[in-house]
Amino acid sequence: MKVIPVPVRSDNYAYLLVDEQTKEAAAVDIYDVPKVTAKAKEENVKITSLLTTHHHQDHSGGNEAFASQNPSIKIYGGSSRCSAMTDEVKDGDVLKVGANITVKCMATPCHTQDSICFYVTDSQTSQKGVFTGDTLFIGGCGRFFEGTGAEMNKALSSLGTLPDETVTYPGHEYTASNFKFGISVEPDNEAIKKGIKLAQENKITTGLTTIADEKQFNVLMRLGSEAI
Repeated sequence: MKVIPVPVRSDNYAYLLVDEQTKEAAAVDIYDVPKVTAKAKEENVKITSLLTTHHHQDHSGGNEAFASQNPSIKIYGGSSRCSAMTDEVKDGDVLKVGANITVKCMATPCHTQDSICFYVTDSQTSQKGVFTGDTLFIGGCGRFFEGTGAEMNKALSSLGTLPDETVTYPGHEYTASNFKFGISVEPDNEAIKKGIKLAQENKITTGLTTIADEKQFNVLMRLGSEAI
């Protein structure tokens, strides 16, 4: 399994989730079709499906354009509000990418009520990752546009049950600002200090941290700790 981040707009991420055996890929939150398809061509992979984390334009906005060029493409999303969606997915639904990648859908309503996180595993390499859209960011979480704090806490707690080694792939590059907030809440947290250094040293931080890390440096996943 190979995950290729494709920065789009000012701070969004689209992704290619590639099954390296078959060279088939799912595009996650494609948005900028020319940019993502150019990256697929560069990597010599074929996009066979689209995964949409939620309906907001900066995530689902490329679906319709891609579908117009590829009318048989499967476009998965949490509701019909996702542009050009062909297949609605619910919590617990399972999809496949290529021969080896399994995608488990996790409903995480709050940022939007149709927010879906995609937990992916590779049967050949045992790699694990999760595409979290605007639910979980590195060191933070999304705004509660359509939900409550209780819903977000439930969503983050659900993501926290994934294996510790699961690599996180969020929808935006907000890492530096998230840790700026985090250190104001937990000024003595060494994990947050390391996160600040990570953000300083890497313009692109997606794919560099795990669920285990989130439990150490994301104050919004540490609500039960004494310091918070």
